[in-house]
Parts: sequence; C-alpha cells; structure tokens
Amino acid sequence: MKYINAEKINNLLSAGNKFDAFKIDAILNKAKRLERLALDEAAALLLVQEPEYLEKIFAAASFVKDAIYGRRVVLFAPLYISNLCANRCLYCAFKVDNVLIKRKSLTDLEIKAQTQWLLARGHKRILMVCGEGALPGKSNIDYYLQSMKCIYQAAVGKNKIKRVNVNCAPLEVSEFKKLKNAGIGTFQIFQETYHEATYRVMHPAGPKSDPDNRLDALERAFVAGIDDLGIGALFGLYDYRFETLGLLSHVEEMEKKFKIGPHTISVPRLEPAVGAEISINPPDKISDTEFKKVVAILRLAVPYTGIILSTRENSDLRDTLLGLGISQISAESNTSPGGYSSDQQTQAGGQFSVGDHRSLDEIVATLIEHDYIPSFCAACYRKSRTGESFMQLARPGTIKGKCSMNALITLQEYLDDFALPLTKSKGYALIERYFKQLTLVEQKSLQIFFKHIGSGVRDEYV
Repeated sequence: MKYINAEKINNLLSAGNKFDAFKIDAILNKAKRLERLALDEAAALLLVQEPEYLEKIFAAASFVKDAIYGRRVVLFAPLYISNLCANRCLYCAFKVDNVLIKRKSLTDLEIKAQTQWLLARGHKRILMVCGEGALPGKSNIDYYLQSMKCIYQAAVGKNKIKRVNVNCAPLEVSEFKKLKNAGIGTFQIFQETYHEATYRVMHPAGPKSDPDNRLDALERAFVAGIDDLGIGALFGLYDYRFETLGLLSHVEEMEKKFKIGPHTISVPRLEPAVGAEISINPPDKISDTEFKKVVAILRLAVPYTGIILSTRENSDLRDTLLGLGISQISAESNTSPGGYSSDQQTQAGGQFSVGDHRSLDEIVATLIEHDYIPSFCAACYRKSRTGESFMQLARPGTIKGKCSMNALITLQEYLDDFALPLTKSKGYALIERYFKQLTLVEQKSLQIFFKHIGSGVRDEYV
C-alpha cells in the first residue's frame, strides 16, 4: 500500500520500546507548544499503558484542542442519498451481496424533503454520503451533482444549508472539478484500514478492492482544486496502534505532496451492520480506553486538524471524547437513504447501528451544560479560508477567535429559530458568559451581528 511503511510502523510499536517517563513528558510538552509530532513520538504515546501517563496524555489533548479551536464544537448531519453499492466490503451492510436490506437511491424530491427535515431541526451543515453503485440511467457524478443542487436549493424560512461535504467513491480529476464547481466543502474518503493484508481480506471484490486508488483519489481531488480533504480509519479491523500510525503516515505524505494536511480526520469504530457478520465480532476490537487514547494522540500529533466523531458511539462516551480532542460531531443521524422520515415506505437499509439517539436539541443542550459552544458555522468555506489559508490560521491557533465568534453567532440563530425553551434559556446564558470574555472590539462586532439576527437576518459571519 502506498505511503505506508509497515515494517517501520511495526518496529516503532515493538515491545522492545520501553516506557520512558522523561521522553513522554518531553513529547507532551512539545505537543502543548502546538507542534506536530513525528511518527516515532506518536508511537511512544501509543505504547503508554501507565494510568498516570494516560491521564497526562488526555489532559494535554484537551489543552491543545482548546488552544486551537476554543470551546466550539461543530455540528452536522449525514444525508445518505443511496445505498446502492458495487463493493463487497465484509463489514458493511451496503455490500453488494447483502440481500437483507432494501436498496434505494433518493429522487430529487426525496433529497429536498430530507434536507428540509434537517433544516427544520436546525441543521446547517450536511455530509452527503453516497454508495459506490451504478445508478439506473445516469452516471454517479451526475447524480452527486444533482443531489448537491437539491440540498443547496432546499429552504425552511430563511434557513438554508451552508455547506455540503461529500463522502463518495474515488473520482477522476474532471469529475472532482465538477464537484468543486458545484460548491463542495470537504471531500472525505476513508482508507478503512492501513494494513494492506487486512485491507485485501476485507475488500475482496468491487472497485474498492484497490487500496491505492483510494489514496490516489485525494491527490486527484487536490489537483481539481478541492483543498479541504478528510481522511479516516475504521477502528476494529486491525491493531488500533498500527491504524493510528498508518493515518499519521498518510498525513505526512499529504503534507509532503500538497503542503497541507487533512482538514479533518474521522475515527469511526466498527459497529453492528445488518448482514455483515464481521461487524458483530470485530477482528481487532478496540476498548473504550484504547479509543480515548487514539483520539487524544491524534489531537496531539496533528493539532490543526478537525477530528470528527459520529453517532456510532453512545452518548456518554461521545460527551467524554469532546474533552480529548473531538471538534466536530454528527447529531440526530440516520444512516439509511430516506431515514429522516416517518414514512417507512421511503426508507431503505442503514449502513450501521447508531449508538447516540439524542435529538439535535438534546445534544445542543448537553454541549451547553458542559460549557461548549455548539456551532453551525461554515464561515471558513465562505471566506475561502480553506487548504493552506486555513492551515496558516489553524497551526498557530489564531483560527480560535474566528471560530468562537462564529459559533456564538450561529448558536444565537439556532436558539432564536429552533431551540426548545430550556435549551434557549441555557444557551442565552452561555452566550452572555462568553460575551463578557471578548475584547471590547469583539463585543461591539458581536452586538451588531445579534441586532441583525433579531431583525431576521441569517447567515452572517466573520
């Protein structure tokens, strides 16, 4: 597999590498200076088992996340437009030979209705998820483009979707250019596992059976002008330590080739999926403590990147992981095409089991209770703060001020338009607290935004 030196990774994870408290402290101090960690430094942290030093890792990750992004947590929802798939991924309900789920690709009207449902709940950011399957009478890229158009055109009152990120199969440069012109936010593609032998076992048939094509897809997207790129691994298929170093090896290659790292890293864990036996009994199950370590080390190793957590995890663990480096979470998710509907006839089979079933309002209220600022911001995308422009602000932590301001603006919009009474009360109190921490210049600016919101203006940002 390209970019992945398995021998080097295995040597770094060798049992012969003994715990060295002085070395670990030095690595954590480096991370707290917001400096990228080298592969060997991340490996040293992955080998830590001592409870005292695990807590030090967790504390350092919390420090780094707050230093870069402040207390804001970005919220989004996935919108599955199709579960048609040509692949036979052994862990996925969408695999081509699974006869236990109903197949469906959403029509324009259904996509609009699904988007309006999400808008009516308060969502402003969508991750459009697409199966890798041939669609009757049209090409995949044409379907993706039309779906994005439907999402962006949907409206509930003055509220519209601000950003559509896309998780889809590898495309050609010409196709990626079309996605760019259609207004894609982040292009997201997961390698699933960075261990080549495991990859080939888990993907025995279909286009996805070529691991290097997925790696090359990021380069093609970048050449096409998409410079916000998201990567991820599916934890549970192979040793979590190897996968973490595989991810970080991929980051190093991206920085070398593109001069930027990933805009986001996702950390899904293998969860039960209908018709996929391996998902019920993961080959290399990762414990909650190990998973917390992964999230914390990724935050320390790549301080500038957004780390995404899905609703695969239960609510308690999701709340805990927010303090260890997670900066973006999905909310009130459904993994079935047509799933945001009470009409069972419009729904198809879901990709995997969801662990957090809280409503968006409940998640917003919980974030507020934990002193986080729920954010629906897409300002960087609108202000062309993407790719290297974004990295220049994120690496030193200067993006934090913009993130906090925009989070407060979008939270005020959510509270005014969608929140239940108790969430409104808690949310307004949180805004008042954070308002007092701003400079006088920032307070003046925010007061103008709030005045505009009160008069019905939406979607302003700094």
